[in-house]
Amino acid sequence: MMKIDNLTKMEVAALTDINGGLNLTDGHARLALSNEQAEVIEQFPTLFHEASRRRFADIETEAHRVFFDTIGQHTAPVGTGRILSCYSSTLATDIVARALPVGTKVALLHPTFDNIADLFRTRGLSLTALSEADLMEQRWPSAVDVIAITHPNNPTGLVTPPDHLRSLAEHAARAGQTVIVDAAFRGQVRSAQYDTYAILDAAGVDWITFEDTGKLWPMHEMKIGMLVFSERHAAAIEAAFAESLLSASPAVLLLVRELARDWAAGGFESARALVERNRRIVSDEIGRVGLELADPKSEISVARIQLPAGGPDSAKLYREMVGRGVHVLPCPPFHWANPEEGLRLIRVSLARPSDAVEAAARTLASTFAELA
Repeated sequence: MMKIDNLTKMEVAALTDINGGLNLTDGHARLALSNEQAEVIEQFPTLFHEASRRRFADIETEAHRVFFDTIGQHTAPVGTGRILSCYSSTLATDIVARALPVGTKVALLHPTFDNIADLFRTRGLSLTALSEADLMEQRWPSAVDVIAITHPNNPTGLVTPPDHLRSLAEHAARAGQTVIVDAAFRGQVRSAQYDTYAILDAAGVDWITFEDTGKLWPMHEMKIGMLVFSERHAAAIEAAFAESLLSASPAVLLLVRELARDWAAGGFESARALVERNRRIVSDEIGRVGLELADPKSEISVARIQLPAGGPDSAKLYREMVGRGVHVLPCPPFHWANPEEGLRLIRVSLARPSDAVEAAARTLASTFAELA
């Protein structure tokens, strides 16, 4: 298999395309503001002045409380000092990778976004793959120190059911393991919004979670990644955090507060309707050439397309589409332990204007048909 860049490098190439091609790579919301979101942005000067007047700790606690309540995490440790605000969830992931001892053995969900595996390996952690089948059949590994899942999973959209998380947490508590939950897409999926903190704490397990606002709102990278952890990991994570940054922006935290309030007041339903409309558009366009969605029940803002044997693989299709001004993601990097598993899958983002999604899906379908 020919070399494929990591996913973020392909996303950067799409974002910086000087020819202005269609960018359906990253899962961030790249959309026009809703009327309600536009009203929040009009308030930003007021929020900026509020950030100048109030204590950072008070702003952070308030923003956390509103955000976590909005996504159903009512027992998250708001106000305890065990939620750290970062300017991205990638930074939060790297902080955890540095906080864990070199040589820590991690069972990481497979497939999932490749930068988790890349960051962990770069910081000297040892990885083994935990398949989605293992997760759903509750086959938990014993010979590891950490079990890390993504909930919902990117790119498949798999939601870990509450009973499965409870089983994992209880297993890890007995085995002296830590559970890591990357919940960056949680805010998009109601079934993922059961209170995971209540389950983890009830099991008595050590845990770390990541929450993210970047996948929810079209805020041009004004976002917060939240790093949350149980008591045992506090000292190491706080030290690694202090090596990386002083704080996230209080003005952005206030922006998150207001956007979360809108999300709870109908913003979620509007965004979900757009994503599902775009999923149908993709399904219809690719169906004209015999292609199908790999995960038709997924609810997150990305969709994988299954490519049949005998036609172009995703690496070839990706290169040809870039030449035609459309950027999507070939899936081998998601399969970080065995990239060839992803050759017959390609991923598109749905958090885009519907006309852009339709144009990109039509180009993908016609390109596939020509190459096949």
